[in-house]
Amino acid sequence: MAMICPSCGNARNFLVKTLQMHVVHLEDSRVDVTEESKPAVLEVLCDECETTLSFETVEDDIRKEVLLTLGAR
Repeated sequence: MAMICPSCGNARNFLVKTLQMHVVHLEDSRVDVTEESKPAVLEVLCDECETTLSFETVEDDIRKEVLLTLGAR
């Protein structure tokens, strides 16, 4: 299945909510990032009507391209 909103038919603009974790090191007044994870996709919403899409049912090629573009897993 392509990435198409089942409610309004939008096939162009989507909100992709991600989560990324960082480990920070504090020393004096300096803050350094010592580790960061790749972002994980939490939710995909239609940008037009905010309907939730099932990211698992999106075509493999499109899903992989979205993950690659976001640097996500």
